[in-house]
Amino acid sequence: MLDAAFTIEYLHHGHNTPIVHCDLKPTNILLDEDMVAHVGDFGISKTLAVSKSMVHTETLGILGYIAPEYGLEGIVSTSGDVYSYGIMLMEVLTKRRPTDEEICNENLDLKEWIRHENLDLKEWIRQAFPRTIMKVVDSNIFLEKEQITSKSKHCIASMFELALDCTKEMPELRITMKYVIKRLNKIKNTFLET
Repeated sequence: MLDAAFTIEYLHHGHNTPIVHCDLKPTNILLDEDMVAHVGDFGISKTLAVSKSMVHTETLGILGYIAPEYGLEGIVSTSGDVYSYGIMLMEVLTKRRPTDEEICNENLDLKEWIRHENLDLKEWIRQAFPRTIMKVVDSNIFLEKEQITSKSKHCIASMFELALDCTKEMPELRITMKYVIKRLNKIKNTFLET
């Protein structure tokens, strides 16, 4: 997830004209022989004029990964990619697609499903802290129960919190990819310190 974040951050902030991928999803993140992630498929990406922070489009990405403003109004901005990144992070942590039939009811996405169950996503995650957060985590992240430490639980909780900050409903409330990288590096360093 850190490799993908570096790429997205470069697209958004690495040059004068920001590029918005518009179709971030796990199938567009490719791993090389060294397990380094690379972002691919720029077929519907958009460049933003220096004077504009958003554009309108009729070309849409995949339901479940696209930001609400992108799906409803066709508004493309860097915060839309941040939203998609947050959804991908949730998917990695839970091993559930945002449109997974097991958690979806009548084609609702992950956040709508949680709302349908009388909770919004933020409240659902907040209620899982700290005692039951591990119940929503993919059981394959840890090979054995003995590997689950208080430090690893803290890092998982921090990654869920990051995903929530990426997927805020209002685009102006979402964090930037620069901040995503700072937080991911902090989580990584916390996990790796002995």
